[in-house]
Amino acid sequence: MSSTAPTPYAAGADPAAAPRMLVVAKAPVAGRVKTRLGTDIGMDLAAEIAAASLLDTLVACTDAVGPDRCHLSLDGELLDAVHGERIRRHLHGWQVTPQVGDGFDERLVRAHADVAAAGPGPVVQVGMDTPQVTPDLLLGAAAPLADHHAVLGPAEDGGWWVLALRDPLAAAALRGVPMSTPTTHDDTRAALEAAGLAVATTAVLRDIDTVADADAVVALVPGGRFAAAWSPEVAS
Repeated sequence: MSSTAPTPYAAGADPAAAPRMLVVAKAPVAGRVKTRLGTDIGMDLAAEIAAASLLDTLVACTDAVGPDRCHLSLDGELLDAVHGERIRRHLHGWQVTPQVGDGFDERLVRAHADVAAAGPGPVVQVGMDTPQVTPDLLLGAAAPLADHHAVLGPAEDGGWWVLALRDPLAAAALRGVPMSTPTTHDDTRAALEAAGLAVATTAVLRDIDTVADADAVVALVPGGRFAAAWSPEVAS
């Protein structure tokens, strides 16, 4: 990444150059999100943590490019979610579409296709497991698209936390890639390169799946909704 922090795109920026943000997430419903974490802290509290993580992510995306260039591909209903009304308020101006597909790889392909159908420009896609993400990190992931087709950000657990694509339809290369495995990053990069795409790398981040993950992220980023939700009574 460049040592010079990128700046948020101004309103009226060239739509062929300014990225869109895509968040692929589950509605934070107890028992459906952060289940691995929930085995240690309880499913209700895990859903609270997931809601806070999603809210921090939505804010970072909005601050990076503005709500009119932000998309959410949602699995589930916010009506049933923890802090559903609060999340809906933060989605004002966003385009929200339901996730479609039998596997997560298919859902990712469809989510990117929905962004492509909404208009021109590259896309930066993240999930809801990295509340430490910032506008600078998101725009930094988009910057190498000037001379690469794709940018992949490794996660410490072997997955990836961000995928930026010059053409969202190039996400078709993800079809058939096993997700949520210790080799997902490497498998995804191999699939993109096999499709003829030049792939750059951006910053490594830590996904939050365990108590140790949450403690580590809060220590790095003590502000924000996630840190507030991760109270001293919860943290190890």
